[in-house]
Amino acid sequence: MEPLLDWSDLQTFLAIARHGTLSAAGRAVGVGQTTMGRRLDALERRSGAQLLLKTPRGFVLTPSGEAILGNVERIEAESQAIARRITGREMRLEGQVRLTTVESLAVEILLPALGGLRDRHPGITLDIVANTRSLSLSMREADIALRVAAPRQNDLAVRRVGTLAYGLYASAAYLDRHGMPDFPAGGAAHALVQNEADLMGLPEMAWLAAILPAARPALRSNSRFVQRAAAAAGLGIACLARYLGDGAGLVRLAPPSPPPRRELWLAVHNDTRHTPRIRAVTDFLAATLRARASALAPDD
Repeated sequence: MEPLLDWSDLQTFLAIARHGTLSAAGRAVGVGQTTMGRRLDALERRSGAQLLLKTPRGFVLTPSGEAILGNVERIEAESQAIARRITGREMRLEGQVRLTTVESLAVEILLPALGGLRDRHPGITLDIVANTRSLSLSMREADIALRVAAPRQNDLAVRRVGTLAYGLYASAAYLDRHGMPDFPAGGAAHALVQNEADLMGLPEMAWLAAILPAARPALRSNSRFVQRAAAAAGLGIACLARYLGDGAGLVRLAPPSPPPRRELWLAVHNDTRHTPRIRAVTDFLAATLRARASALAPDD
């Protein structure tokens, strides 16, 4: 007997329920808006019930849609768990491994060492997603996460793999023009290079704002490379990780209180942590970070 709904029907329902529009739902599943509309029409014909209602603000769940949403999400979770377990049983030391981390760590710390991984395991292709957004390991958006904040999902194996130290930096030209900041006066007449507003709660940004409360923001960016370049161009004072600021031609200042330190965390899903190619990459990353510990958190 043919089932009333198949998994592609349920994926269509979930995508539209989550994203609200046919175009956004289509992008999420990799099809066009027109195709998504046809799938929704077919879904409602087969089910004989209206699960989604179109409003001026987008699609919303009907009472029938609300009634099944939890069931469909559980089916999705089980499907993903099956896929992870199949992947976790893959025993070859070859194939794709997807790593999510921040761009500056990837460029400055990891890339110089990746030739060693390639030499040791030429069959492994490493995909690096350099993004400030934390991709979900449970949803299989990535296999491994290297982050400054520990992921909190219960189904992950997480370990601390290093410490990040920060410093306060400015260009020599900037200091020639403006002088050293008067910390007791809050850095009046000085300019700051900061994160975007939604990232100002990070420990290093909160510390920067606290020691120089009278300084004005000159530039904001979510890119640490942009922040470093802005400091080098004389736009203001920046708080940077030591691996970014040291050796970049900047002057490291002596603030009245030490900058915060943050921990580096490596996470992998429990279902795939023993997959040989994923284990090979996580072990290599951990060894690389241990070898670069003095650059990540210098003693001085």
